[in-house]
Amino acid sequence: MTTAVTQLGPSDVHSAAGRIAGHVRRTPVLPLLPGVLIKAENRQHSGSFKLRGAANAVLALGADRIVTGSSGNHGIALARLAGTLGFRLTVVLAAGANPAKAALIQALGARTLTVPGGVAEREVRARDLAQETGAAFVPSSDHPLIVAGQGTVGSEILADVPDIDTVYVPTGGGGLLAGVCLAAYGRPVRVVGVEPAATPRYARSLAAGRPLRLPPSATVADGLRGQQPGLVPYPIIRDRVDDLVAVADSEILAATALLGRCGVEAEPSGAVALAGALRAGRRGDRAVAVVSGGNTTAALRAATVRSPLKELA
Repeated sequence: MTTAVTQLGPSDVHSAAGRIAGHVRRTPVLPLLPGVLIKAENRQHSGSFKLRGAANAVLALGADRIVTGSSGNHGIALARLAGTLGFRLTVVLAAGANPAKAALIQALGARTLTVPGGVAEREVRARDLAQETGAAFVPSSDHPLIVAGQGTVGSEILADVPDIDTVYVPTGGGGLLAGVCLAAYGRPVRVVGVEPAATPRYARSLAAGRPLRLPPSATVADGLRGQQPGLVPYPIIRDRVDDLVAVADSEILAATALLGRCGVEAEPSGAVALAGALRAGRRGDRAVAVVSGGNTTAALRAATVRSPLKELA
């Protein structure tokens, strides 16, 4: 599949898989409930799937200075890569960003900058800063290399469970959902994006026939507060996604608690897809829900203590 905007297809996901193989972990697909499996990206290096797209972009671009805007997990992933690959990193955060995630980014050696407003304002400042300093801008979702890298989540699911009926994908900026859509092209699998009910930017945009910008939200899923679809993910999702589901914060917290009782450490953003799968409850369906991140407050504090700079202090 290709789109007029991005010219991305399944081959880009395949190329990304080869490029990032030495930097990411192939995470397992695990049973959780009857008919429901989970893709455990909470076990990924850096604690979330974001490492996949970040690694693909960094390795392909080869830049020595990078600026990004992040709610936390993308910044953590880039900061971890900066420590091993040696590039300089600045992470722009929006007001209200998770302070524990910001602390880990700093502990890993990156510079952080917090700006007033929401995700939209954060992205404008990050783009401007990259242009002002001559650094490469690596956004959290709206970039072809990011989308292709995130798509390796989908290709691994389809390789490990080829007879799966439905994949539920947490949806913020849309990079992961678009990547899974690319990986699933031509396969008889339903792809369902799951958004926080407070910010259903893709559902509303698809209904309107164009990308819409929503006001900032205060959902418990702090990693999914993006206000508008990305220009790269939007047409891919429009052309391939089978459904979009919105879940309330109470459902997200219930899914987070369920994962915890099953021994799976997940942050609220990481439990959104499971909340969608539980709401859908398709009888006889065999589904995989992507647990996209495990950067809980406790995990973040432990990682901050273990960070290389802390050990050298």
